[in-house]
Amino acid sequence: MARLRFGVQHLLNPFLPYLAEVPQASTNLPFRNMLINTVAFWLTFLFWSHLSLSRIHSTKDADPFHLMRRIFASSPRTFMELGIYPIVISRYMMDFLAGYQRPTIINSYQMILGIIITIVQAFGCIKYGLYGQLGWEDSLFVIGQILFGGITVIYLDQFFQKGYGLISTGVTPFIAANICGSIIWKAFSFTTIKSGRGAEFEGAVTELVHVLITRTDKVGALQEAFFRQNLPNVFNLLLTIVIFLLVVYFDRFYFGLRVRSTNIRGARNTIPIKLFYTSYMPIILQSSSVSIIYLFSQYLHWNFSSSLFTSILGTWKLCEHSGQFIPAGGLAYYVTPPASLANMLADPIHGILYVAFMLGGCALISKAWIEVTGRSSKRLLKKLRKQQLTLDGERNLNMGRKLNLYVVTAAVYGGMCIGALTVLGDLMMGSFGTGAEIVLAATILCELSDTLEREHRR
Repeated sequence: MARLRFGVQHLLNPFLPYLAEVPQASTNLPFRNMLINTVAFWLTFLFWSHLSLSRIHSTKDADPFHLMRRIFASSPRTFMELGIYPIVISRYMMDFLAGYQRPTIINSYQMILGIIITIVQAFGCIKYGLYGQLGWEDSLFVIGQILFGGITVIYLDQFFQKGYGLISTGVTPFIAANICGSIIWKAFSFTTIKSGRGAEFEGAVTELVHVLITRTDKVGALQEAFFRQNLPNVFNLLLTIVIFLLVVYFDRFYFGLRVRSTNIRGARNTIPIKLFYTSYMPIILQSSSVSIIYLFSQYLHWNFSSSLFTSILGTWKLCEHSGQFIPAGGLAYYVTPPASLANMLADPIHGILYVAFMLGGCALISKAWIEVTGRSSKRLLKKLRKQQLTLDGERNLNMGRKLNLYVVTAAVYGGMCIGALTVLGDLMMGSFGTGAEIVLAATILCELSDTLEREHRR
């Protein structure tokens, strides 16, 4: 049995008897049942995402988590206040503590760790004053609601992992649904918002149709709908679609690794090594790292604003338009994308450091991820030798070096490509979100499409 590093296993063992395990699904579960289960799990997540917390007080304070909510499928002031954040953090911690070995007992430890993270974060929300000033009874009740939502999403993820759904994890469909739902809402919303030009529809397409019908100056109406400020516009929507298609295009890039059998003469095959070798993992890990910087930076800014370390980690200011706090200096500022290309040109140091952070960070994370999760060239070499395969045209002694060249190159350059597409999206999407969101949604949907195609062929 795999053992966790640093003695964590002994700390979590006492909680195992209280954990309800999800049984493994039958290997011959029909495709239709798996599809129905997937939809049911998704609708369950959406239900709790729209169920408001009770016993909380209204507050006009800015949301400290608004910069990372869609990445983690989080809905403010609902049972899914934390979204999938506890799952993501607990899974990465388990990957680090247990490596690529993932027996059932490791999944149990991950669930326990996810519940602990949920409790700690729920307490942090209360302590931060996210729901106003609460008494200890109301505080415990709110923590219980958030904990219930966290346990629900943890078990939904376990149902996916145990084979009841079409995919092996519940994290990805929840993220994709959250991001795509937000984009669709901003494109077709009928909500009216008062601006300097009067009442306008929030949805970019809805406002386009409205101004074309009601305005006599069609050219002016088109210009207003395409380039209006502070609200979703058609131009940003088109750029979002272009970036989405670019991500899908690069996701299909792969290198065919030709192999031959060592015991069957003439038997050859091709193993695809994708450019996005680590898929969407660099963006999720990068976003997780940035979210931790945001949380620590905000806490220090509100409580120790005069400290030198606070200034280095990040200072914050209130944005008049959105009513939210945004980074104004320090590390938190430089890991936050510029609001637009004009902002990037106005502060080139911020732009250069952010681009370097995204490209370099995604490349390093991709390289480290293949080692942690067992997708390195060494693991691939063992797999090929077990299947009695060797690289076509290469000696056995050179296989390790060649495989390392292919795998590491795909991981590093794929990570840099994802980082570049993220930066491009940050500069062009405008009100429709961030580059990380569109890249994450596109790569997840590509993976879901491939999974559905494989399952349908069975």
